[in-house]
Amino acid sequence: MEPSSTEVAAVPASPAESGLHARVLEHLGTAICGGELPPGSVLNIDELVDRYAVSRSVVREVLRVLASIGFIEARRRVGVMIRPASAWNVFDPQVIRWRLASAGRMAQLRSITELRTAVEPHAAYLAASRIGRDEASDLVGLAAKMWAAGEAGDEERFLHLDIEFHRRVLLASGNEMFVRLQELVAEVLTGRHKHHLMPHHPHEQALQMHADVAQAIQRRDGERARQAMVQLMEQAFDEMKSLWEQTALPDRSKAE
Repeated sequence: MEPSSTEVAAVPASPAESGLHARVLEHLGTAICGGELPPGSVLNIDELVDRYAVSRSVVREVLRVLASIGFIEARRRVGVMIRPASAWNVFDPQVIRWRLASAGRMAQLRSITELRTAVEPHAAYLAASRIGRDEASDLVGLAAKMWAAGEAGDEERFLHLDIEFHRRVLLASGNEMFVRLQELVAEVLTGRHKHHLMPHHPHEQALQMHADVAQAIQRRDGERARQAMVQLMEQAFDEMKSLWEQTALPDRSKAE
């Protein structure tokens, strides 16, 4: 018998089951985002228990999480059904990570870059008038560290610094809703790195743009900070598109 909506709603996994929970959640989330489990598909708890060799409590907790982000819903006399993408919480960092791992990663990268292009330039504009003196100096120093890591080809360090740079700009904006976007930015930057959609050595132009944003914010030149961030976002999108086309070429030629 399939669970009612209240059954799916809440049976938290014990600490001992947390690793199993994460594994099953990751697999199902990726399968849904990748289309292996299309909208309208029905999940059966007993089948999931057998497939993943876990307890019913683990499966129920996984389904509770999937329901909370709009991936599934429990229907009477039907069971647990996969919902269409239009119902998903696309701002959830887990959803972003799973979508980046799917064949639709380019669409996910494009939509988040468009969101960032709308938000981060204004965040930089606000930061120029709201940031503290010490925080502004730290941001300039962070841009310099990014430059050194980029020129040295230290990808891991550059990624960490890049995430921190954009986090600090969002934080300095003083807008609590902008600040909440930092996890999305971290996921997309990490996803670009993981799926080889970033150059091994960042272009000097991109490094200079980060420095321009930081220096404009330090000078409290909001309009220049905004313009520099717009250029940075546009450069990131062009770079991403170019790299994606390069990685797609072998697949097209193989198909021909």
